[in-house]
Amino acid sequence: MANSKFEYVRNFEVVDKCLPNCWIVVRLDGKNFHRFSDDHEFVKPNDDRALDLMKKSAENVMNEFKDVVIAYGQSDEFSFVLKKTTTQFSRRASKLMSNMVSLFSSSFVYHWKDVFDHVPLLYPPAFDGRVVLYPSDQNLRDYLSWRQADCHINNLYNTCFWSLVQDAGCSPKDAEEKLKGSFSSDKNELLFSQFGINYNTLPEMHRKGSVLIWEMKDEITLQPQAKTSAVSDTNPAQREIIRQRRRVTCLHVDIIRDDFWNKHPEILSGT
Repeated sequence: MANSKFEYVRNFEVVDKCLPNCWIVVRLDGKNFHRFSDDHEFVKPNDDRALDLMKKSAENVMNEFKDVVIAYGQSDEFSFVLKKTTTQFSRRASKLMSNMVSLFSSSFVYHWKDVFDHVPLLYPPAFDGRVVLYPSDQNLRDYLSWRQADCHINNLYNTCFWSLVQDAGCSPKDAEEKLKGSFSSDKNELLFSQFGINYNTLPEMHRKGSVLIWEMKDEITLQPQAKTSAVSDTNPAQREIIRQRRRVTCLHVDIIRDDFWNKHPEILSGT
């Protein structure tokens, strides 16, 4: 196609190519999800349906972007880590972010009816995104540790807050005042002494968030056997074929300590 006189406008486009040899993290966050969760009557402090829907949406992103080596999610956010050597979309930040955000958002809407059953989706949810580069493995681990620590802090507070509101009959304002300035030990003591809740026994998904990684899994398929005189056309014999395939696996584990990384060295090696 011949060049037109208008093609010069392409010179105004910014080439936002990510630096080489850096981990690329794309983090998605729900927009106004406090209001969204209230309008759709989410269970407080944690709605397992919503968390499962976030995981389903994140799995769709990983199955499309094979260079994502690990994803971490909690509440209304998910972080996707692309390997240092990825060349997807020529490492352009805007392309990576916009494609991941759009796929995640559409997946959230697409799977809504599978998870929330008869609860109608009142209006479209929205997610924003950002791209951050981390040059070293330790930088990346510290980032993921930060997000998991945030999950623990928020969940401990929310568990206390909603216990006070739902079980002790406090108003939201009174519950906020009661928790103001309290430490983790104070909150743990409040839960145990007043509500009989041992925080460490609560579901790990709520306390630690969701970690998505790739693992090799056995996949069984059936294949017809070669036809013999002993095998009829109406009832052909079949044999099981077991192959290993790379699948997304969801874990609810500690990713701050070394144990997880020692068990999954392939994540940082990018293999």
